[in-house]
Amino acid sequence: MPWKNPWYDPQQAHHLPNGFCNIEPGRRQPGDLKRWRRMRREQGLPFPPDDGYPGFIARWWQYADICGNEDAVWWLGHATLLLRINGRYLLTDPVFSHRASPLRFWGPQRRTPLALVPDDLPQLDAVLISHNHYDHLDSASIRLLHRRFPYAAFLVPAGLGIWFRRRGIHQVVERDWWQNHELNGITLTAVPARHWSMRTPWDRNRSLWCGWVVEWASRRFWFSGDTGYSDLLLEIPQRLGALDGAAIPIGAYEPRWFMRDHHMGPQEAVALWRAIGRPLAIPIHWGVFELADESLDAPPRELCAALSAVGEQEAAFRPLRIGQYLAIARE
Repeated sequence: MPWKNPWYDPQQAHHLPNGFCNIEPGRRQPGDLKRWRRMRREQGLPFPPDDGYPGFIARWWQYADICGNEDAVWWLGHATLLLRINGRYLLTDPVFSHRASPLRFWGPQRRTPLALVPDDLPQLDAVLISHNHYDHLDSASIRLLHRRFPYAAFLVPAGLGIWFRRRGIHQVVERDWWQNHELNGITLTAVPARHWSMRTPWDRNRSLWCGWVVEWASRRFWFSGDTGYSDLLLEIPQRLGALDGAAIPIGAYEPRWFMRDHHMGPQEAVALWRAIGRPLAIPIHWGVFELADESLDAPPRELCAALSAVGEQEAAFRPLRIGQYLAIARE
């Protein structure tokens, strides 16, 4: 019997009877995946960073120091962020494993050390998951966190709750786009993204993908998860209110003809950042795993060039070192 989407609502454009979809039409053609893989193999891509991996680590990595008590966010690498909001701690897309893969011996490997080992994490109140891909949803990391923080809530997009419950995790909150959840005075809202989901050949797009807006005391921080550029993203501040901070992806964009449907490059990230009101922004989705053809050090370099090209200063949207933090200042 064909699988049916229990969340299906024909009034929702991103719903299908057998899963979920992007509202925008895809631009990939049949055979593009094989073409990209062949070209990548023939060219030996990706190339190492200009200064090699040790030089990249020396330039772009530090161990995270979780101190102070102000509202703040630490970028722990790729899409993993630790947020401290009103003394509560939230973690996004935690991946502490050596590879973003179902296998220990194959798949994208970590090129930079952990910025924070799980034993050094503060008491977590919630874990926010954006979608079901190995570089964002890591089974070993989720199990570890659940053992250490058994009362932490896991907020996930629609259709992904069953994955957690099968692993004995029942503090799960599933949300469709624009649905929210209240947690200790913090409002967490699932918001649109342009992406996809898949863990096995049999579950493609059976669970949704999303970002999360964290709202407290009339302040808002947007964790975008993983997304290509979409006009839907502009609706987030329009519907929820002005954003005070954001984590915007800038990596895994080459070759653009293949990656553009599901990943933003630095130029698109800058255009989006300007369109949503230039909030304090952290560029994410780079610096750890080599998922596309650009070198590990290309995203921050291209981000700075993209900002300069449109006359913007880097202060509000500058590349951080992995492990670095930003205070989310109060007005």
